[in-house]
Amino acid sequence: MALFYISCINVCLYVQVSNTSIEFRNFLLQRRGHQLEPDLSEEVSARLRLGSGSNGLLRRKISILETKEKNCSGKEKDKRTDDLLELTEDMEKEISNALGHGPQDEILSSAFKLRITRGDIQTLKNYHWLNDEVINFYMNLLVERNKKQGYPALHAFSTFFYPKLKYGGYQAVKRWTKGVSLFEQELILVPIHRKVHWSLVVIDLRKKCLKYLDSMGQKGHKICEILLQYLQDESKTKRSIDLNLLEWTHYSMKPHEIPQQLNGSDCGMFTCKYADYISRDKPITFTQHQMPLFRKKMVWEILHQQLL
Repeated sequence: MALFYISCINVCLYVQVSNTSIEFRNFLLQRRGHQLEPDLSEEVSARLRLGSGSNGLLRRKISILETKEKNCSGKEKDKRTDDLLELTEDMEKEISNALGHGPQDEILSSAFKLRITRGDIQTLKNYHWLNDEVINFYMNLLVERNKKQGYPALHAFSTFFYPKLKYGGYQAVKRWTKGVSLFEQELILVPIHRKVHWSLVVIDLRKKCLKYLDSMGQKGHKICEILLQYLQDESKTKRSIDLNLLEWTHYSMKPHEIPQQLNGSDCGMFTCKYADYISRDKPITFTQHQMPLFRKKMVWEILHQQLL
């Protein structure tokens, strides 16, 4: 009986590790042109703890969040009406075609010096991990939207900015703001890729603060410190002004403060939607349940190069 019990534990562990390996391998196939850090032990460990449906911690997390969703007030639900836009039959057909069969290298949208292929678009299928191209294109759409009157002045860095800064220092990214007056912006978005997980830093120049948003509840103090030092270097180099760092704060938002993902595949979508809401100065009220609709909307938005 004891031998049988031990055998069952080994099988369960093998299945969990295998599922994680498959998910990671699929992501590597989806993500083009970006070298991943080789040590994945920390993130894979997090995936095993949070990404497995058989894990008690995740079941409790899902139960708590779903209870909050059911018990939210009518006013809170009303706040979400802007996200409940129904797609027309023509829109659904166009989205389905983009997600359907065809040459993976076929270019379906081109703007912002970026080209989105069918293969890129298909990372927006349910349960797939978004790649750099899709996230960068979407961030550019947010910047374009915010050029309209009534929205905060917005700048978004590429997904490749932070690793370049982290490993190369300020000199490696000094020219990334050529033609951009960074300190004339109100909000700056910095998508972060942590091994196999997307998250977001929002720099609010109005409040002199950096916020780290992570849909799996991880903390980003070190990331914020690196970005705060970047702001100091940028200010001294481009404006000859020293920032008073004592006036600046940084903060990792806690899991109860922002929506959290309930699976192992939607971190990129959460990162994009955090950016969308914050760039409109809106409270972040979406939930995991809206992700399938958000994915479809994003396909249409990228194809048409405009936000719904």
